Amino acid sequence: MIPPDFIQTLRERADIVDIVGSRVNLVKKGRDHWGLCPFHDEKTPSFKVSPDKQFYYCFGCQASGSALDFLQSYDRLDFVSAVETLASQLGLEVPRVRGDREEDTRRREERNRLSEVASRASEFYQRQLRLHPKRMRAVTYLKVRGLTGEIAREYGLGYAPAGWDNLMMALADDAEIEDAISAGLVVDKAEEKKRYDRFRDRIMFPIRALRGRTIAFGGRVISAEDNPKYLNSPETPIFHKGRELYGLFEAKRSVRELTSLIVVEGYMDVVALAQHGIGNAVATLGTASTQDHVQRLFRTVSTIIFCFDGDRAGRNAAWKALLNCLPHMADGRNVRFEFLPEGEDPDSMVRTEGKDRFEVRLERAQPLADFMFGRLSETIDLDSIDGRAQLAKEGMVLLTQMPDTMFRALMIESLAERTGLSPDKLQQISGMTRAPVVEAPPWEDPDIPPDLEDDDVGVILDRGRKRLAREALHVLMHSTEAVSTIESNDYERLAVMPECHLLLEVVRVAEEEPDLSPIMLLARFRTHPDGALLTELAETEQLFDAPHLPNHFKGVIERLLQELDKLKKQEGTRRLSGKSLAELTDEDKARLRELHRPSD
Repeated sequence: MIPPDFIQTLRERADIVDIVGSRVNLVKKGRDHWGLCPFHDEKTPSFKVSPDKQFYYCFGCQASGSALDFLQSYDRLDFVSAVETLASQLGLEVPRVRGDREEDTRRREERNRLSEVASRASEFYQRQLRLHPKRMRAVTYLKVRGLTGEIAREYGLGYAPAGWDNLMMALADDAEIEDAISAGLVVDKAEEKKRYDRFRDRIMFPIRALRGRTIAFGGRVISAEDNPKYLNSPETPIFHKGRELYGLFEAKRSVRELTSLIVVEGYMDVVALAQHGIGNAVATLGTASTQDHVQRLFRTVSTIIFCFDGDRAGRNAAWKALLNCLPHMADGRNVRFEFLPEGEDPDSMVRTEGKDRFEVRLERAQPLADFMFGRLSETIDLDSIDGRAQLAKEGMVLLTQMPDTMFRALMIESLAERTGLSPDKLQQISGMTRAPVVEAPPWEDPDIPPDLEDDDVGVILDRGRKRLAREALHVLMHSTEAVSTIESNDYERLAVMPECHLLLEVVRVAEEEPDLSPIMLLARFRTHPDGALLTELAETEQLFDAPHLPNHFKGVIERLLQELDKLKKQEGTRRLSGKSLAELTDEDKARLRELHRPSD
């Protein structure tokens, strides 16, 4: 583990202007620096870097965070790698400490062992492809598929020989065999007292995590008569097929400026495309695309192209992918679909038509809107009123799953053109709420009791302010970095409002430990009297997409501050208005003028 105080030291010593400025062209305007956002395409600078707050924010795509967050997003690093990179730039050595909890330590050590035995297995399979007496079956197969030795080395391809215990014999001892069982490389039939290699007589494709560690394998048969065609590692402590993408590590390593990723269905498709100079392809691991896949893809690039067979199975897979993309379609993100002629796959297609023609095919891939509305319209008669009504209903059901962005607004306009209904009518009928990103939920003005005392200003508990405070907490339970969008003195102003006391406690912890994840923040309050409320908020899904949460939080706090000012103004007006004109002092008159001065 990296000590939290070292991470805090990094944050204090790092200059975010230097970190961002070494990668993005910034121009100083006033106290802040501005430039074109590196996370989405834009022509007018909307990307602000604040040296005072040590924070960046894009008013276009809502990307935001600290220097560490920027390194993770821009350089595509995990948190530990970002810490190591920043420490290196500052001339610091990253200290390591053992975790306090024995269970965490045990799990970490187990993951390290399993990754180590998987790496050893990968080396074994690659060695067999070079040296095994019967390797030529595998070598010939790869050559027939058009692969070279160079591309096989780049992707770590190997050969699992026929036989039941080749890998087990290559492992050092019983402890390693136990780890191989846990890593899914060896099958243990305890009831039959049998153990044997999971992969036999197959071409081996190592699956590597983002930092290059081998975590699992896919094995393809050499003989067409054998089944199953592909055999994948089972779920293990280091491998979850619904999250990982084959070829993502290699794509990030081989493509200097990765702006898009092509999602295909098979390992061989990924390697064949790379063989022809298209190195930005990845594949799901024997499963349909999941939301975890989509989130990982969008953390890496802004454009995803799904390239599937044009048959019914391929189109069904594409439809599932579309449904998983909708909740993550923030502005600046792009999804397209390319369907190949029936009977073709990316492997065969790129060999037939070559790199240039295949890339033209991808550039002309179908936009998400065309595929979605086209699919919905396949069995609908758009010339009839009933058909257009059905399209409107089904289309809006899907569009309500999208975040409230310009992209969704344009999708609604596109649906309006197809159905003949206005965008407002579509939203009214569907019940879609149009909540701007920075707007807080509406609420009613409080009633001020006539006998309110001076010390009671801002202390009235009403449902509106409770709801606002609860919404602010809801955001923090999903996005702790939102705390940085508000100045400390604004938080202090809210201290007179009892309904904000829990919110301010959470804010204080999040400010003191800015590297805390929402889960870690929740753990700090597990024994707190209001811990159950925070757990409930953490488990309740947020309606806003993650990039918009800091901006939404800022809007909620601003509404709380506005209502606090309104409450004070109402109270002051009530007190002074109760006096006759003759009773008003010069100070009272000045106070009345101040209370009713138009806001900036």
